[in-house]
This record gives sequence, C-alpha cells and structure tokens, in this order.
Amino acid sequence: IPQFEDVKFEAASLLSELYCQENSVDTAKPLLRKAIQISQQTPYWHCRLLFQLAQLHTLEKDLVSACDLLGVGAEYARVVGSEYTRALFLLSKGMLLLMERKLQEVHPLLTLCGQIVENWQGNPIQKESLRVFFLVLQVTHYLDAGQVKSVKPCLKQLQQCIQTISTLHDDEILPSNPADLFHWLPKEHMCVLVYLVTVMHSMQAGYLEKAQKYTDKALMQLEKLKMLDCSPILSSFQVILLEHIIMCRLISQVCQLCQQSPRLFSNHAAQLHTLLGLYCISVNCMDNAEAQFTTALRLTTHQELWAFIVTNLASVYIREGNRHQELYSLLERINPDHNFPVSSHCLRAAAFYIRGLFSFFQGRYNEAKRFLRETLKMSNAEDLNRLTACSLVLLGHIFYVLGNHRESNNMVVPAMQLASKIPDMSVQLWSSALLRDLNKACGNAMDAHEAAQMHQNFSQQLLQDHIEACSLPEHNLITWTDGPPPVQFQAQNGPTTSLASLL
Repeated sequence: IPQFEDVKFEAASLLSELYCQENSVDTAKPLLRKAIQISQQTPYWHCRLLFQLAQLHTLEKDLVSACDLLGVGAEYARVVGSEYTRALFLLSKGMLLLMERKLQEVHPLLTLCGQIVENWQGNPIQKESLRVFFLVLQVTHYLDAGQVKSVKPCLKQLQQCIQTISTLHDDEILPSNPADLFHWLPKEHMCVLVYLVTVMHSMQAGYLEKAQKYTDKALMQLEKLKMLDCSPILSSFQVILLEHIIMCRLISQVCQLCQQSPRLFSNHAAQLHTLLGLYCISVNCMDNAEAQFTTALRLTTHQELWAFIVTNLASVYIREGNRHQELYSLLERINPDHNFPVSSHCLRAAAFYIRGLFSFFQGRYNEAKRFLRETLKMSNAEDLNRLTACSLVLLGHIFYVLGNHRESNNMVVPAMQLASKIPDMSVQLWSSALLRDLNKACGNAMDAHEAAQMHQNFSQQLLQDHIEACSLPEHNLITWTDGPPPVQFQAQNGPTTSLASLL
C-alpha cells in the first residue's frame, strides 16, 4: 500500500521488540536490518531503526557492531542535514567507546561533538539536552580516571546547564526536519542523572556530607518519577545511588568511631601500618613499604603479626637486592626448618617460600627447589591458593632456567589456571611472561603470541590500577609513620578525605 511506509516500519520496530522480550534476539536482528535497508527514504524511521539495532547489540555486549551502526547513523544524519541527530549518534558512540576504554578514539570524537553542539542553532531545550549528554560523558570520563580536581569546571557547567533546562518551556513546535524528531532523555531524568554524577564526584573527593545530601534529593525525585514512569533507566539510577550511599555511610561511620575512640586506634595501629606496607608493595613503593613494616614491628607485641610482618619485610629486601646483611638476620629469625616462632601453618609455608625466593635470586637452584616443594606440600594441604600458584610459577621459572622445558610447562600451566581462578592478576602476569618465553623456546609461535597478548593485557590493566591508586588522596597515607592516624587527610588536589576508607 503506497504511503503506508510509517506503518510498515513501526510494525518492524514493534515486532523486533516483541522478539527481544521473548529472548529471540537472533530473529529480531535480521528483521531490523531489512527494515533499515529499505527505509533510507524515510529519515525518521531510518534513524530510529539504526538506534534500535545499536541498542540490541549493546545489550548483547557487542559494542563493536553497535559503534559501527551509530557511525552509519551519524553519517546518514549529516547527509540528510540533521546536525542535531548526528550529534546524538556521535555522543552515543562516544559513550560506548568510553565503556570499551578506547580512549584514543574518544578524544577526537568528543572534540567533534563539542563543536557540533556549540554550532547547532535550534530548539533551546534540544540544544541544552545535547550539552548535558556531552558534559555527562566528559565528567564520567574524568571520574573514571580518578581526576577529581580536573573535572570541576565540566561538572559546574553541567549543573548550570540543568538549571537552564529546568527554566525552559517545552515548545510544541515540531522540527521541520523529520530526522530531528528525537530527544535524548526527559528533563526530569536528566536532572536525576546530574545529581548522580555529582554524588560520584563527592564520593571520590571525600565530601561525604555533600554526597549524602545529593543522594537524598535524587532518591526523593526518583520516588516521584517512578509513580508515573516505569522506565528501566530509573531503576538503574536508583541502584547506583544506593551503592554510593552505602559506601558513603560506612566510611563516615568509621570516621566518627575513630574520632571518638583513640583506644581503638592504638589497638589497631600495627595492623594499619602492616596493611599500608602491603599496599606499598602492590604499587611498588619499596622504601615506603620498609618504613611501614618497620613502624608496625615497633608497635606490635603479637607474635603472629610480628612473623607476618617480618616475612613481608624479607620479601621487600629480596626485591631491593642489596640488603643482604638485614635479610640474613631476618631469615634467621623466621627459619621454618627449626624454632619457627609461631604455630601458623600458613606463615610457616610462606617462610619456606621466602627462603626459596632468596635461593632462586642467588642462583642456588637445588636449594630453592627444596624450599618451594615444602611450600607446595603445605599450601596444597590447606588450599593456600596464592602460595601454591606463586610456588608453581617460581618452580616453573627454575626449570626454565635449567633448560628443562617440559617440567617448566608442567608447573606454569596449573599455576596460570589457579591464578585465573582466584583471580590474581600479578601471578597471571608472571605466568603469562613465562609461558611466552617457554613457547618461544619450544618453537610454538602461535602459543607464544597468545601468551604475549595475555601478558600485555594484564600489564596494561595493572598499570591502569596502579595509576588510579596513586592518584587517590588516600595514597598519601603511605608517608604516615608516626603519631595518631590522620582522620582527615588533606589531598594535594584540594578535597579532604578520610583514613576510614582503608579500614
């Protein structure tokens, strides 16, 4: 029937929605593709169907296909003269690229979006809503990178933008270009979203009272909206807000406890310095780790904690490589072969491991193997998975150095499986490096390439975690070795935060 295009495309859209509700996504996709193919002369439906199929791919976590479709949509919108809808397609694509951490592609895209949004002259509400979308992406991008200070100008603009929108009246004038007949979110939803990103910022900056205030406002607004609107995005907003308020309340409660009770702190000081020492090892600040462990040793009379600290301090000295005198005197005090100071199975197994590690670094491989087999026996007996995985990799390393590739492989493969199961990324990084070298030595080019790829992925992830951790204000606690703990910690970039998030 001529002139029935709209009915045909709406039927396709509704039918594919129905298929999705029945979990028949594979039936919905070809239907939408066909409708997209034949709707090029009907701009509104062509754009709407592209958005719908992109959404489907996104739900299936196929972000690459979704990004491709949004790119096609942006180009089509440009051709039919709709800069507004082009911006919507590009901003949606930017959102998915951020989710995928493709930061090299995000930056030029967001720059382009910023220009399009500023240059577009049209309905003021549509213009401001594009600006809100753009600024929300910028703010979440900064927060994701832990840049609490750099995000402030964007966040301020976003808050001003939402105030402007709330004063504007919805004009009932329909756009002249049918491709412009879209809007990103209703005004009320945008308002909740701006509260939400403000809460996220307040949490990261340690402004707990501010975070609670905005959460309460957002939750009140959500309750009102949910009476009239059952949109699933509102439930997502609610869950994220509740997660933040749970974290927020816990931290502030611990803060109050610590301020009220100095005794609580004096009882826990040694444990706190020990935890800080372990954190220092994980971010490779060995001098700080040594200072924290030395402080913890000074503060504890507890035998088991003392043995635990000494074992970790020994690992710091081994990594530093030039502390033989101190190391020998420490190892003498935690000799697992005789007179071990505590009855802890786990600590004794760890002491054998430290011995094995030291012998390995000194090139005394047979001695190292003896200690590590002892660790394996003990850690297997009690499911001490991390010790088992570390011992297996280290044994694999020894066999590799000795040229026994088969035996090395027998160690490193189960180590990798165990490290993935725990999961422990440091051990995975170590295992994948050994697997790469092992497969290269055995001439297995494909396996070597796969292991190298894994190694690179773990390496990047750990580096990212490392950078994020070091940029947090709490990171400054690694320099605290004296006196009562700083309850409020002044960050270098402004906001105060609390020790409480560590406890």
